[in-house]
Amino acid sequence: MTFKLILKSANFIFCFFGFTLAAQTNFPKQTIDLGLVVSDLNQSLDFYKEVVGFREIEGFEVKGSFPQAVGLTDGAQLTIKVLVLGDNETATKLKVMKVNSKKEAKEISQPFIHTITGFSYITVFVNDVDKILDNAQKKGLKPYAKSPQILPQGFPQDLCLLMLKDPDGNFVEIVGPNTKLLRVQE
Repeated sequence: MTFKLILKSANFIFCFFGFTLAAQTNFPKQTIDLGLVVSDLNQSLDFYKEVVGFREIEGFEVKGSFPQAVGLTDGAQLTIKVLVLGDNETATKLKVMKVNSKKEAKEISQPFIHTITGFSYITVFVNDVDKILDNAQKKGLKPYAKSPQILPQGFPQDLCLLMLKDPDGNFVEIVGPNTKLLRVQE
């Protein structure tokens, strides 16, 4: 048996086993997609792509009576931009949209993650927090509060959390290796 054939066989077994395991747990994918309604699509796309590092892939539209029939909108069609963190099929997807509805979305001021109920933040794990910090500063954005900070005792001390807010004020946690400045302070 050649190496390629062995590799293909192993890949088939892994894919089959992975599908069987997913089918047994009722989850064909081990990730979830997140939908984010924004007030300014271009500003939000710029933040998530240029600051955080998401990559845009082909989006989609949801037209006709479907959005209203399933309770997504009051009848407004959806044009959804899709951002991903990786290249494989199961990569996290952030679906960003501006909904042109008869009723505008409310903007909510959220000074802390506990001040509103519902989803309060997303966490993005990165290999280089300094890169995200540099990207943010180039866009005139500052870290939120006194971040970045080394994770608290009981967590790995070589990791830090950088808190940013997107253009609509949503919290975005960036977790990764300590920044250069934090390494100097250790």
